[in-house]
Amino acid sequence: MTSSDPHPPLRTFGRVKSRTIKPAQGALLDTLLPRIAVPLDQPLTRDGLRAGRDQLWLEIGFGGGEHLAGQAARHPEATLIGAEPFLNGAASALRHVDEAGLGNVRLHVGDARDILDRLPDASLDRVFILFPDPWPKARHRKRRLVQTAFVAELVRVLIPGGRLRFATDWADYADWALQRFLAHPDLSWTAERADDWRAPPADHVTTRYQEKGLGDIAPVYLDLVRR
Repeated sequence: MTSSDPHPPLRTFGRVKSRTIKPAQGALLDTLLPRIAVPLDQPLTRDGLRAGRDQLWLEIGFGGGEHLAGQAARHPEATLIGAEPFLNGAASALRHVDEAGLGNVRLHVGDARDILDRLPDASLDRVFILFPDPWPKARHRKRRLVQTAFVAELVRVLIPGGRLRFATDWADYADWALQRFLAHPDLSWTAERADDWRAPPADHVTTRYQEKGLGDIAPVYLDLVRR
């Protein structure tokens, strides 16, 4: 890594491709992905990425793309950017985008920091981080996505009044993340009662991965806003 590198190389701590991609999805990787890929070879701007729409949203780690596509279908007034390093997830997301005929989705197959590093201040209206890898063992917690420096970068790119949603079904990660979110002076937690974090938000899109219930608690939803 040189001194000019914006961040160290991506470490996924897992396989970037886990199973054979179906031919139809493979074709979309060749044809649709180049058309909707985030253009990292040019400066990223809020207006350029919104492409005439009112808002700009980002989902970090979109998995199979069900939530990303569902939100895009519900909110044609927003451009949704999805970042996911796993090729199988990207292929699945492309299928959802293609089948629904969505014209307001942009994808990045790689590290979300590639996008965050290039965004100007106050670029995003919403950010979603849903069920990221919990790395439950104590020696692996440094691999968790939510770290103090990462939270600061999220706040930088959120507009004043912009919203951040984090969801997990691991108790320790919920506590870990909330501590780091609330440690930032420009983030406020919107919850006023237990149901505000225990019950799925009205606009939440449940995915097949979430329904597997792989964690140790029922899902926790943390909605925060930039002051």
